Amino acid sequence: MSRGFVKEEDQEEIPIVPPRAHLPEGTTNYVTQVGMNALLEEKEVLMGELGMVESENENERRIAINHINAKLKLLNNRIATAKIIPLEDQPKEEVRFGATVSLKIKATNKTQRFQIVGVDEADITKGKIAFIAPLARTLIQKKVGEKAILKLAKEERVFEILEISYV
Repeated sequence: MSRGFVKEEDQEEIPIVPPRAHLPEGTTNYVTQVGMNALLEEKEVLMGELGMVESENENERRIAINHINAKLKLLNNRIATAKIIPLEDQPKEEVRFGATVSLKIKATNKTQRFQIVGVDEADITKGKIAFIAPLARTLIQKKVGEKAILKLAKEERVFEILEISYV
């Protein structure tokens, strides 16, 4: 039957689910083991929520279930496409995925510390930047003592690599 002949109150509301962190088409979904563990934990939480959905109104219950299922679909795709990069296999003398890098910002002489991680794990407040971020791409393959230049719209920001570790 066409949806045009269904009563308005019987029509299923399509849940609006915000997309996950952006990962460009064709880009490998690299993750650290910590990142993969977080994705799996998130899945467990959503599965638990799915089992706990209760409502006196059947329509509201279906909407809640559809919303959780939509989030699970996006999450399952991320888990299925994840490629875990073992940090112990990375070259210790060079910045690669998973590296924690201490940098000196030349303009201010301040130091900052970032870890290069997967897009779902990235959180600037925790010092974690996605491997697709411009700063991360600028740092990749650099060594201690080398300079990385990040070209911004009106300036260039120069960073000196002070330390590289894989924790």
